Amino acid sequence: MTGYRISIIRHGMTEANEKGIYIGKTDMPLSAKGASELASKMDKFDYPTVYKVYSSPLRRCTETADILFPETELVKVDGLRELDLGIFENKSVDELINRDDYKKWLRGGKDTRPPQGESLEEMTARTFSALHNIIIDMMQSGITRSALITHAGIISNLLSCFGLPKYDPKYLNASAGEGFDIMINTQMWLNSQAFEIMGYCPYEHIPD
Repeated sequence: MTGYRISIIRHGMTEANEKGIYIGKTDMPLSAKGASELASKMDKFDYPTVYKVYSSPLRRCTETADILFPETELVKVDGLRELDLGIFENKSVDELINRDDYKKWLRGGKDTRPPQGESLEEMTARTFSALHNIIIDMMQSGITRSALITHAGIISNLLSCFGLPKYDPKYLNASAGEGFDIMINTQMWLNSQAFEIMGYCPYEHIPD
């Protein structure tokens, strides 16, 4: 049975990330430092050879894809965008910490949403749909190796909801320019909506 391997990688750093400011749907580019760090990681680690890159449409992701996989076909997938944080967008924790609506959101479950924003349940549904369409596209195109460039929240949500074995979510946090490899086969996905978590990506560089 054919296996489909996908490297799910978090975008590089933005100025908002560096300042501890929430940006969900806000379309910020990589910072100069973020782009430089990605280039350094390419020297330090081995990134996989992939045949298509699927990316969140936000610039911090497409710019990451251009740096890590400059010669590879890039497909923008709207369902891979970060959680819409509503009125919490572009605010820091210090600005929000005393707000009752922020405290309620932090305490809430999957159906709790930031004011004017998106719930975790809604995000999970759209990211599942996006991943399903990516898998179908890989199958139809005969592609067995791809990369997916997205956001930290999307990565931890996908892996905790659909990944096997099950890990504590705190172990599923991805650093900038890093992430996880997953393996999918048709039967497992169609029957159980699940994939296998293979390990970290990129890989330790082994000198020649």
